[in-house]
Amino acid sequence: MNRRDLLLSAVVMAATATTGKSFAAEHEHDHMSMAHAHQSTLNEKLIAAASDCVLKANICLQHCLVLLGQGDTEMAACSRSSCQVAAVCSALQQLASADSRHLPKLARAAMDICRECEEECKKTEKHPECKACKEACAVCYAECKKIAA
Repeated sequence: MNRRDLLLSAVVMAATATTGKSFAAEHEHDHMSMAHAHQSTLNEKLIAAASDCVLKANICLQHCLVLLGQGDTEMAACSRSSCQVAAVCSALQQLASADSRHLPKLARAAMDICRECEEECKKTEKHPECKACKEACAVCYAECKKIAA
């Protein structure tokens, strides 16, 4: 066998190996995509509500901290409740995305925390950040109720 034949054989073997790996990767990717699509749509509304709640609660919390820094102690309870909502809804997002068997238990706890935050933000809803947090908590509560039942 001369160098040219050897080189040609090596190229053919490399192409065959690459094609096989590529096909296997595509095949595995298709299964993963289908599983991901099924799983991500399973709790889609809860995931979206929890995500929005985390965002709005963090914005509310930062707003409260600024006002607390300026001496407005009225914002203390609102900052505590929005901090708790951000934490529980972040966990809620993760368990909902994973379709965890523990999701209903966490949803029940999240309902209580969202309801409390909604009540606190109602007291300070003259601030747009608090009003947005209150509304996000109400939506998240409703979505949690569907899972916790």
